[in-house]
Amino acid sequence: MDVRPLGNTGIDVSILGFGGAPLGDLYARLDEVQAVGAVEAAARAGVTLFDTSPLYGHGMSELRVGAGLRRAGATAPVICTKVGRVMDPFARKAPGEGYVGGLSHRARFDYSRDGALRSIEQSLLRLGAERLDIVLIHDVDVWTHGPAAIDARFAEAVSGAYAALADLRAQGVVRAIGVGVNEADMCVRFARECDIDCVLLAGRYSLLERPAAADFLPLALRRGIGVMLGGVFNSGILATGAIPGATYNYRPAPPDVLAKTARIETVCRRHGVGLRDAAQRFVLGHAAVSCVVLGAVSAAEVDAQIAAFAAPIPPALWAELKSEGLLEPDCPVPA
Repeated sequence: MDVRPLGNTGIDVSILGFGGAPLGDLYARLDEVQAVGAVEAAARAGVTLFDTSPLYGHGMSELRVGAGLRRAGATAPVICTKVGRVMDPFARKAPGEGYVGGLSHRARFDYSRDGALRSIEQSLLRLGAERLDIVLIHDVDVWTHGPAAIDARFAEAVSGAYAALADLRAQGVVRAIGVGVNEADMCVRFARECDIDCVLLAGRYSLLERPAAADFLPLALRRGIGVMLGGVFNSGILATGAIPGATYNYRPAPPDVLAKTARIETVCRRHGVGLRDAAQRFVLGHAAVSCVVLGAVSAAEVDAQIAAFAAPIPPALWAELKSEGLLEPDCPVPA
């Protein structure tokens, strides 16, 4: 597995990172052995970055990631988790809080200093770890909190969670800090107001749309901010194609998105490349991007992802996408 430096953090990461969100029983209750086996398979295949969060299954993902890394005998995995929510084991999660299964613990937002420190303590216990390489402030974005509340949440996160993480970084307890969000504009805001090392950005730089290319990715290059990308399938449609029921941003895809995806898929088909394979490889063409974080729920799924990263993609595919107006003429593409 190829590795790249994560900005100026001094941390090298595999270009394919393991995403732990599905291990929280996001869409279905998973078999425990199979779920832990996915982590184990990734570690043994050379994946080094393992991303998780207290949110994912309200702690279940962290439990499974930790178990899988121990079973694999991973000696130096790069563990990334998040703060911004604290789990309460004495309160049951409310109906509709997301995740089909996972733990029953109630989640509450807490971007304060004490909340961040409590969240890290809980994460270390669930992971069975003695250290955390990367800690991100999670979901400080309009998508999560709405336009009326975002300024207050941002101020709380900067004065509370960020200050706590900066202290831990200075003490050498945490190697790198940053944010994990769904909006490129919030990445820019944090980068300008805080000394962050890295970002996990979901959905805003993909084969379908690239709002992060305007301001954030050039800023990340100038500042040496490491960029990990999640959501490269835009929550589903770039994996499934423009089929009935395809999802975009976790909702049914609108007609214009379906139409554009169908055009991209047609070009991919002409070059003998699967849409999913093109989508996960395309984003690595940008110099600011260190790795793609993909979720997996089984060893077989991990194996398929790794095989897809090894398969050649003809340069003519990217050239035709540009000639068809589906990529910008100056858009960077994989060599």
